[in-house]
Amino acid sequence: MPVEEELRERIGALEAQLAQRVDDAGEQDRQLHRYAADLRETFLQERRRSQELHRSYMLTVRALASAVEARDAYTGRHAERVAAYGLALGEVFELALADDPQIEFGFLLHDVGKVAVPDAILFKPGPLTTTERLVMQQHPVTGFEIVRDIDFLGAARDVIRSHHERWDGGGYPDGTAGEEIPVSARVFAVADTLDALTTQRPYRQPSTIAHAREIIEDGGGSHFDPDVIAAFRELPDSRIEQIREAIG
Repeated sequence: MPVEEELRERIGALEAQLAQRVDDAGEQDRQLHRYAADLRETFLQERRRSQELHRSYMLTVRALASAVEARDAYTGRHAERVAAYGLALGEVFELALADDPQIEFGFLLHDVGKVAVPDAILFKPGPLTTTERLVMQQHPVTGFEIVRDIDFLGAARDVIRSHHERWDGGGYPDGTAGEEIPVSARVFAVADTLDALTTQRPYRQPSTIAHAREIIEDGGGSHFDPDVIAAFRELPDSRIEQIREAIG
């Protein structure tokens, strides 16, 4: 075979191979685009499902929290206010509480165990007896037992069980102290006290924010985590007022 003809055949074969590789590359590129489009659609579907699931969880939690609060007309929307205070304080404390819905669920459901406290104790106008106080102090354990096997309330259990613990170990139900207390519960304790002090009660008028701050400051190192108190100082009155006005 003449050299020129052989070269032409080789060049033709190379061109055919190159064209095939271009076609293959184009098909691979199209496959990659289809794969990327499928991934985007799968991601969007999963995100929609996740958002819908979170919405369903939140509606369930809020319904349960409302059922708990319906027993006591004087607390109003206590759980919602405390949850908002707690998340705002957590932001100042540089905790990602607002990014963890389970923590918010715990804030909202902190008193769920009170469903098992008899009305005669829960609404007793005078001081509780020793026995009655022990019954009341079981509500964090009861609440913990209620939510223990609910997967989407995992981190919420810490708040529900430990929101009455004290920094100095004098709280209940477990008498844990210091950093042994879950940080979410330490933040919640300050938020809960803030709302209790600044809300109307049958036996007293609400405190001003300034007076509430003084009382909470006095509890630093005994009742409350000193670091959380330091963060509370940085939470402006305007943010507290904003929450109160928004929730009522």
